[in-house]
Amino acid sequence: MAAVDLRPLSLGEILDRTFTLYRRNFLLFLGIAAIPNLLVLALNLVQVFMSEGPKGVGHTVPRSEQFQSTLGSSSGGLLALGIVGVLVAVVVYFVAYLFAQGGTVYAVSDLYLGQPTSIGTSLKRMRGELGSLLGVIMLNGLAMMAATLAFIIPGIYLACRLLPCIPAALLENLGPRASLERSFRLTKGFAGRAFGIYVLYFILLYASMMLFMMPFAFVAGLYAKNPVLYHFWLALAQVGDVIASILISPILTIATAVFYYDLRVRKEAFDLQYMMNPAGAVSAGAPGVPTLLS
Repeated sequence: MAAVDLRPLSLGEILDRTFTLYRRNFLLFLGIAAIPNLLVLALNLVQVFMSEGPKGVGHTVPRSEQFQSTLGSSSGGLLALGIVGVLVAVVVYFVAYLFAQGGTVYAVSDLYLGQPTSIGTSLKRMRGELGSLLGVIMLNGLAMMAATLAFIIPGIYLACRLLPCIPAALLENLGPRASLERSFRLTKGFAGRAFGIYVLYFILLYASMMLFMMPFAFVAGLYAKNPVLYHFWLALAQVGDVIASILISPILTIATAVFYYDLRVRKEAFDLQYMMNPAGAVSAGAPGVPTLLS
């Protein structure tokens, strides 16, 4: 077992540990994110090559419309698959997302607490958790949607307060509502740190999309009248989109798990609990009464 360094961290130290974990275990996190997302990539490529193109062969498309039509081509390809294709796409996307999220959380937890882990071990632990985690994500989304319908700022604030709900659900074996309530208690007074994590993530995400996807999508728009080259460049854009997701999405999940443990160290003396009982400290969440949903 490796040495465990559990202590209160600043936002800068949380991000530093995030990138340190990612750098030292790059192939581990890359594999966890890549295996499920390869299914998404395969589905996206099917959509691309089944689509007819922006305006059809031989139709002159104004250059101002080419790039916009390129961005919407994936949706057109998805509709071409019909209702069954839509359902398959939704299922594949959610399964990939849940496995990538949950597998990364388990891997971070093991590494953070000095335990050995692997790609297979992390993903296997998700087999019995898909339904529960799907409920957590759906309830989280509904809560943020309701807050955003009032005003955008409450939605952002709620997203920050509910950031650790996935680690809480998986590591403490909580249901959807209990995990959201747990997250809301833990992040009281620390929503600003969650906001900082989100800001860094979205900066990296959009930068990676500009690097890996947008150039290919732009070139595809230039060849909108040539179906062969159009589909070729659009397929490269889909590959770039998945590469960006595989590279960047683990950063948010790793930071969220580190943030979750930092909150427990600060508010529940998790470091002392873990020293006394390493096996039972992780799932032993502190009780609490005030919640958002109760």
